[in-house]
This record gives sequence, structure tokens and C-alpha cells, in this order.
Amino acid sequence: MARAAAVTSATRPPAGGDRSGAVLSRLQLLVTRKLDGLLQGDYAGLLPGPGSEAGESREYRPGDDVRRMDWPVTARTTMPHVRRTVADRELETWLAVDLSASLDFGTGRWLKRDLVVAAAAALVHLTVRGGNRIGAVVGTGGPMPERSGRWRGAPPAAGPGTLVRLPARAGRKEAQGLLRAIAGTEIRPGRSDLGALVDMLNRPPRRRGVAVVISDFLAPPQQWGRPIRKLRVRHDVLAIEVVDPRELELPDVGVLPVVDPETGELHEVQTADPGLRRRYADAAAAQRAAVAAELRAAGAAHLRLRTDRDWLLDMVRFVAAQRHARTRGTTR
Repeated sequence: MARAAAVTSATRPPAGGDRSGAVLSRLQLLVTRKLDGLLQGDYAGLLPGPGSEAGESREYRPGDDVRRMDWPVTARTTMPHVRRTVADRELETWLAVDLSASLDFGTGRWLKRDLVVAAAAALVHLTVRGGNRIGAVVGTGGPMPERSGRWRGAPPAAGPGTLVRLPARAGRKEAQGLLRAIAGTEIRPGRSDLGALVDMLNRPPRRRGVAVVISDFLAPPQQWGRPIRKLRVRHDVLAIEVVDPRELELPDVGVLPVVDPETGELHEVQTADPGLRRRYADAAAAQRAAVAAELRAAGAAHLRLRTDRDWLLDMVRFVAAQRHARTRGTTR
């Protein structure tokens, strides 16, 4: 399939090692200008945790967590009330970044791996303030034994099936090193085990925080659904799904050679057949619906970014919707 259309380096997210530093700086500037207007309140986060310190009570609204019912106030007023909690000011955020070979593809304005790095940059910007710590686990290629590495300085070398843990640290300088490590990771042939990647966030057990999974979620839901549900028990979970329009529908361009980036298999598809295009679109819609249903069942917030859309605008809208839900007492 065709590669992504050319865009200026001033706005395109980074795609590789030698030029990633300068482009990453411009990307962070772009993120800062666009998102800073949303950073208001006690905790400037994408998914601010409810915290554990007791705050004021207010009347119950549909969608409130019944576990936060304030029974003494409810008894006194004869109206159901819930207890608000003060958001934690220090938070630990972990990213699970899937860089399987299927991410090295794009037919819109960006490659899918570009959006992965861009989403990571936005998340770092939204969470690094106030002494918050951020770390990541990065997977590429087929499954292999887990490796650990430090990310201050040169990015860790990624081989086939590598799962690398980048320890959580506080500070902008450390966060920029983490982003350089992610942007500089070389995509290898094969598909990483998304379930094993997510499970790395479950061990060792950590205090309540935010966990973000960034992937195209092309792996079967039964592979990664249970680890995400397990992760949700202790943390706020955000799943960022990266999608290319050609994964949703085929254009009518005649015979189209298609190469599977994970296996190298070559297929020729007759896209002039309207029945084939319809079946492809139906299968793609069913696949994405299954992904959304699995994430909803796990209780994870779900953000979909497309290579043919303004990803920053989609993220801004998502943040605004999350904040609106918080003020109304709902969590999703």
C-alpha cells in the first residue's frame, strides 16, 4: 500500500533516530500551544485520578460511583449524596507502547507510528508537571523474554520481540529522554504480544495511577482484554487506538498488491469488485466494534486517532469530554 503523504517537518511527528531530536522539539512545542489552554484545576492530567483525600459532598447524579456514597449526609438530608475526593497532585503514569510492524504504515497525513509518538508526547506534556513521574514499556516484533533498560542517553536497542521497560522518573529532562527512546525504537518484523506488553504494567504492583496503552489493537481481543481488565482494577486506564483509513475500507483502484508487514506475505486484491469492498468494510467495522466492546467491558477510556485527521484536535476534544464528565460526577 502507499506510504503516508509528504508533510512539512515542522508539524509531522518524528519517525526515526537521526532527525528525531529536532522534530520532537517542534512536536512538543505544537502540543504545548494546543493543549495548554485545557490545563486548569488542581491536577492537569488527561485522566485525573479521583484521589483518596476526602472533600465536600454533593447530591448524587446518575452515573456517580455508588461506592462514594456519603451515607451520614444522605441520612441527614434524606437525599442521596456522594463524597467528592481531592485529586492527587503527584501521579505516576505508565505508557504501554506497541510498535509492531503493522504500525509502520500509513496512507493519510501520518504513519501510524508517527501518531504513536505524537500521542506519547501529548501524554507526557499533560502529566509531567507537579513532580509526576512517567515511565513506559515498549514492544516490537514477536514475543521474546522481557528486558529492562535505562533511557537516560541513547535509546535502548530493540531487537525482534524486544519488550523494554523504561523506568518512571520525574522531570522534563527525563521525560524528553523517554520520548527520544520511544521515537528512536526501530520497528522489527513481526507482532509483539500486546497482552504480555500490557501485563508488564501489572508487575510489580504499584500505587494507583494512570496507565495508557497505545496500539492499533489488531491483535485478537482475547489476547489483551484480560490484562487490561486486571490493570483497570488498580489504575485509571486509557486506550489510544491508532487507525489508518485503508484499514476501514478499500478504494476502487483495480488490482492492489498488499504486503503483510508482519509476515512479508504478498497478496493481490481486486478492489474493483464492489462485493469484496463491502465485505472488507463490514469485517473491518466488526473488528473495530469488537475492540471498542472489549475496552468498554474493561472499563477503559477509549480514544481513537486516525492518520487522516487532526490528531491534536481529536485529543483536545477527548480531554474536554473527560473533564466535562468529571464535573458531572461520571468517570467515563
